Amino acid sequence: MKIKHLAAEIEKIAPLNLALDWDNVGLLIGSETANVKRVLLTIDVTKDVVAEAKKLKCDTILSYHPVIWDGLKKITKQGPTGPIYDLVRSGINVFSFHTAYDITLGGVNDELAKILSIADPKPIGDFVEPPQGIFYKLTTFVPAKNVNAVADAMFKAGAGSIGNYSNCSFRSEGTGTFLPGKGSNPAIGKKGKLEKVNEVKLESIVPADKLNAVIDAMKTAHPYETPAYDVFRQYEIGAKFGLGRIGELTKPTSLTALIKNIKKVTGAKAIGLIGPARRTVNKAAVCAGSCGAIVNTVIAENCDLYLTGELKHHQALAAAEAGLTCICLSHTVSERFALKNLAKVLKKQLKDVTITVSKTDADPFKWINI
Repeated sequence: MKIKHLAAEIEKIAPLNLALDWDNVGLLIGSETANVKRVLLTIDVTKDVVAEAKKLKCDTILSYHPVIWDGLKKITKQGPTGPIYDLVRSGINVFSFHTAYDITLGGVNDELAKILSIADPKPIGDFVEPPQGIFYKLTTFVPAKNVNAVADAMFKAGAGSIGNYSNCSFRSEGTGTFLPGKGSNPAIGKKGKLEKVNEVKLESIVPADKLNAVIDAMKTAHPYETPAYDVFRQYEIGAKFGLGRIGELTKPTSLTALIKNIKKVTGAKAIGLIGPARRTVNKAAVCAGSCGAIVNTVIAENCDLYLTGELKHHQALAAAEAGLTCICLSHTVSERFALKNLAKVLKKQLKDVTITVSKTDADPFKWINI
């Protein structure tokens, strides 16, 4: 298997176009044509993780957090770019998926929602376009005898695909009118004479990246000198894609019982607790990692509990003042547990690849009693 094939399989789990604009996902180190036989799955790419990958003879690291966040001006063996230097020297590929896995259905935030038994979890914020991307509907008006030629040209340029179906369109008959004026060169009719033509209203769906090509193809195939057409943006109704999850629990549950299950599933050794410590939870929200800005929406939605990785001081104060209970697990503790399920999915999809979850990847914080 090549890296590009691995990327295609990851796309099925977490489409990379779901990632937020500030994120850095995809193949960050390596070659699309490199062979993949052994993959190390990790949250962070640290020097210990790189050493582990080399020891296990892994050719690829699949990381949640990007190994490269911002533009680098230098890569040296010493200092913070040391792991990158080592990876390049060792020929180990790194592919990262981060917020794409946060946002995707069945990703880390849905895993957090399961811990609390949120019945119908919905995204909270930082909404993005759906995985299939942005679509438009192109409508034009064609003489009945020419409609098939125009439709075929549009389909060939990329219009008309819906799921597993192609050449999709809708056609309705009507009467088109026009009066050719000075300087016109009408394909039908004469200058100065009002024309009435039996036309077909032709409509088809077009992905955003092919819209200009489809319009050009339509104009080229259209018999009219100046064809009339409309372009409408399509919007998804219902399903949304974004960070976090929110909803009612399957049944009211004590905070004590929820904390017990949180520690069991995530392996958390300690929690940061904000707000009331004893309560029955009816409605809750979750967001892996650092999702402090979302807390305002959680408060506005009258949730009893917010489970996350970390909050800033002023966000914690706002939650406490609002009477919202928050549980902070530490940034990566709220994410790392989800790698086990991801590994299971990948093993089913990648029969010829060895998938190993890192044992050296760990929370950088050490929680101790003083």
